[in-house]
Amino acid sequence: MAIEGAARHAARLRAIRSPAVQNRVGMAIFVAAGEIQTEARQLITTGSISGKGHIASRPGEPPNADTRHLHLNIEAVRTGPLTSEVESRAAYALDLEKGTPRMAARPYMVPATEKKRGRVIELVHKVIEDAIQRGG
Repeated sequence: MAIEGAARHAARLRAIRSPAVQNRVGMAIFVAAGEIQTEARQLITTGSISGKGHIASRPGEPPNADTRHLHLNIEAVRTGPLTSEVESRAAYALDLEKGTPRMAARPYMVPATEKKRGRVIELVHKVIEDAIQRGG
């Protein structure tokens, strides 16, 4: 017994494995990383006062910008065909995110990632759905 549509389905599966589709998925992931970068920067800068009058954030809240070094050193980096990372190159970034024995955490990357999780899924899903509909 032949399965109706099997050849068409197999062709669609091959199409979504193509280098062109993989590149589009990789770009969607990179765009999503850029949105996480923006969100992390906004968490740090919204409502903060730099310089004189600076008020440090409370434990558990994102750090308040003071020198601008932290948020200006957060960037999205494409690390592979299907991978991207959002990183901060500020030397104290991890201490703020995770805390130290002398300071409670002031997370900003994890909350930014969690806030944008649905958007990441949406962007990748859209690319894959488009590839399935178009056959590659």
